[in-house]
Amino acid sequence: MIELLESWIDEINEAHKSDRRPCSVLQHQFEGYYRPELLRSSYFVVVKALPMPKMPELREAGLGDFLDNEDQLGGITYKDTYYLLPDVARDIGIHFHELVHVIQWRTLGARNFIQRYMEEIRRFGYSEKAPLEGMAYGLQRMFEKGVVSFDVEKKVVATL
Repeated sequence: MIELLESWIDEINEAHKSDRRPCSVLQHQFEGYYRPELLRSSYFVVVKALPMPKMPELREAGLGDFLDNEDQLGGITYKDTYYLLPDVARDIGIHFHELVHVIQWRTLGARNFIQRYMEEIRRFGYSEKAPLEGMAYGLQRMFEKGVVSFDVEKKVVATL
């Protein structure tokens, strides 16, 4: 199932390739948090509806909680690209959060990220109790509170 999901993700990212924008457009807001190289090689796409896998196998695998929360999500990250709904596209905190997931994807590798994320959602549900989500929400809150800038990538890699 992981291979099937990764293949679907690759198709989604390829289908949106011409619409994506490099995160380097956010470089000024993220000065001191994200390296310019990371921002240049990470992308976002504003979409009317978040691309979500419609695979019955995922629900059968215990991921119903995640799939059923689709209408509560403002964004979702697939590898080096994240997708945002128009009403949150200007929210810099959401961009920050999704970039944490980009780093998680890169550090763990696609298949390991998918497997770990699925296991965490099964165990904790879609919430901050799931460690990968908790990390992203926690770092997002630090950023939004104006904590002195820190190397997010270094912190994520050390935590994983």
